[in-house]
Amino acid sequence: MEFSAKQIAELIDGEIVGNQDVTISDVSKIEDGKPGTISFLANPKYTKYIYDTRASVVIVNNTFEPEREVQATMIRVEDAYSSIAKLMQMYAEMKPRKTGIEQPSFISDTASLGDFPYVGAFAYIGDHVKIGNNVSIFPNVYIGDHVSIGDNCILYPGAKIYNSCVIGNNCILHAGSVVGSDGFGFAPGADGEFTKIPQLGNVVLEDNCEIGANTALDRATMGSTVLKRGVKLDNFVQIAHNVEVGENTVIAAMSGVAGSTVIGKNCMFGGHTGVVGHLKVADGVKMGAYTGIGNNVKKEGVLLRGTPAIEAKAFSRSWVGFKNLPDLMKDVRTLKQEVKKLKGEE
Repeated sequence: MEFSAKQIAELIDGEIVGNQDVTISDVSKIEDGKPGTISFLANPKYTKYIYDTRASVVIVNNTFEPEREVQATMIRVEDAYSSIAKLMQMYAEMKPRKTGIEQPSFISDTASLGDFPYVGAFAYIGDHVKIGNNVSIFPNVYIGDHVSIGDNCILYPGAKIYNSCVIGNNCILHAGSVVGSDGFGFAPGADGEFTKIPQLGNVVLEDNCEIGANTALDRATMGSTVLKRGVKLDNFVQIAHNVEVGENTVIAAMSGVAGSTVIGKNCMFGGHTGVVGHLKVADGVKMGAYTGIGNNVKKEGVLLRGTPAIEAKAFSRSWVGFKNLPDLMKDVRTLKQEVKKLKGEE
């Protein structure tokens, strides 16, 4: 499937600099550009590659001013990153999707499927399940009893949805993800043994959520664990029971949120971050990698780093002192010796 630079510019409301008739049929990274492909320049660190890239078309920000000649046709846009994302999404939607029900698979007689479903081999769909239109269920997916799934969802191989969970429209669950596993609830007894507390709630994903591979969302003890509209979770993320994650919050890999914590909307958590249970985190909070939150965060939009988390500027100042600590200790020992000499103690 080929597109001209002119056609692409019209799709993303861009301005062409160069040959508008050049055609592309694939995408490439700017440093590995090949003829017939389109690339983009959003991060200034990659500017050096635009002068030698062999990509036929490069999407750039309106603010980009080349220091020398660029061979590729450029398309100037307001935001190069969002424009290439839009194009890639459109391209993905053009690809044909599978439909029909493969065998062997199991679909309960009481389950209902919408129009144009795809159910891969060895998938299991339990009793009283409700599935919307244009849903793709890949092989080895498990969908428990009384689950509800909206329109245009994709469940990749091996995804598991436990009973009574609710999945909204346009959600994506990647391979190995688990929605509705038991929350980590145990009551200590006098004899030192722990008694399991039944986890009777569910998990609710609102529209446009995406769950990464091998990510686990625990069901609530009572009520619901909730991911609000537009939440995106990376691979290997743990969301504990009764957690609420606000709209359009994104959480990177190897992160965890403990039980009953409420995360605000538009937050951004880096990799290996953690939040203690029963806390509230304000809207727009950002956590750098390896940050740990142990107290409520009331200030909206703050950038946090470190464990326990502090504001990033304070963390940077503290880090300067920490990395110089061996020299400071050496200086202290030297000063102590000098003081002893002055006191005649040596």
